[in-house]
Amino acid sequence: MPSTQEVLNHHLACFAASDLEGTLADFNEDSVLLTPQGALKGLPAIRTFFEAAYAEFGQPGTQLKLNQMLIDGECAYIAWEAETSASTYEAATDTFFIKDGRIVVQAFGAKVTPKLAAGAADAALRTGAEYSGLSVA
Repeated sequence: MPSTQEVLNHHLACFAASDLEGTLADFNEDSVLLTPQGALKGLPAIRTFFEAAYAEFGQPGTQLKLNQMLIDGECAYIAWEAETSASTYEAATDTFFIKDGRIVVQAFGAKVTPKLAAGAADAALRTGAEYSGLSVA
């Protein structure tokens, strides 16, 4: 059975390669992915999350920096930052509980700042309005 470090290394390698099936192999049917938007339970929900992540992080020019990795028994923690064509990720963290060679729980959190569409920032500045990411108020 793979160690916590081996599972985490595999998970990170699959993420770097946008390998969806490899990523899902790290989880089991009962796994939970906790996000700021809520708990995603089971492989179908986790698949949807990573499909969206790989669509964004797989774009040209994406930069991701791993700042810290901690392993203690069945628990793992990473701190990272990234820049994609769509967003900036600051103070990003993932915490993992790994049991029997599978990720049972993954908790993700980050300050995610969407990049403004080219004309949206100019329009907000011209009108003196704040840009919410959805529309100029």
